[in-house]
Amino acid sequence: MSTQTHGRVVSFFMFANAMRFYSLSGKMIPVFWALCLAFGVAGLWIGFFVAPPDATQGNGYRIIFVHVASSWMSMFIYLVMAAWAGIGLALNTRLSAMMAQALAPTGALMALLSLWTGALWGKPMWGTWWVWDARLTSELILLFLYLGFMALHASIDDTRRADRAAAVLALVGVVNVPIIYFSVKWWNTLHQGASVSLTKAPSMAQTMLWGMLLMALCFWMYSIAVALTRVRAIILERETQANWVRDLREVRA
Repeated sequence: MSTQTHGRVVSFFMFANAMRFYSLSGKMIPVFWALCLAFGVAGLWIGFFVAPPDATQGNGYRIIFVHVASSWMSMFIYLVMAAWAGIGLALNTRLSAMMAQALAPTGALMALLSLWTGALWGKPMWGTWWVWDARLTSELILLFLYLGFMALHASIDDTRRADRAAAVLALVGVVNVPIIYFSVKWWNTLHQGASVSLTKAPSMAQTMLWGMLLMALCFWMYSIAVALTRVRAIILERETQANWVRDLREVRA
């Protein structure tokens, strides 16, 4: 490894230190909130005012600009949460466990929003708010996994033991994510197939696609901003005896 590359690696791992990460994240949060606002305004404008009505669903389909973005994020956040939890479990790194803990509430929110908007879409399209469809059921299980992760962590007083126990649950639950994604291919379900695929052209108008992608970016920026805000609070709570935290509280006081 060259000296320059080694220096970059060392610089990167410097931010695994809670104090340095706290300082860096504080500077990043306003940027992500600004991006969230910009992408959200553009995505909602295109989705609700520019994109044409769907040939079969009319204007009722427009709920997908929120539904699809929240569904994507609910799965993606779980994978990121499980990855952080796994790193914390394997390397015994405190900040990794904090990141996993910070991501869980936002992931649960995205799963709940996915189910709620799916019900709003399903009522006029299927004639019912809920069916025990493979994708809906597996998404509901994902919500329960998020809630279980948070409940398990909160039920154990010892923070390190709580991190390890919740990490095991998170890693076990990863198997549910591919089930959600491939459920419409593996089983005969009411839920429509994917409109966007990495292997073929999208089956929607370009304006619809742009609106959906912009909303996905909005939700992504929101998730990062909220997770960073939450992890900063967790750092202060866990590092309460550290000198730098005491100094910070004295300055704020």
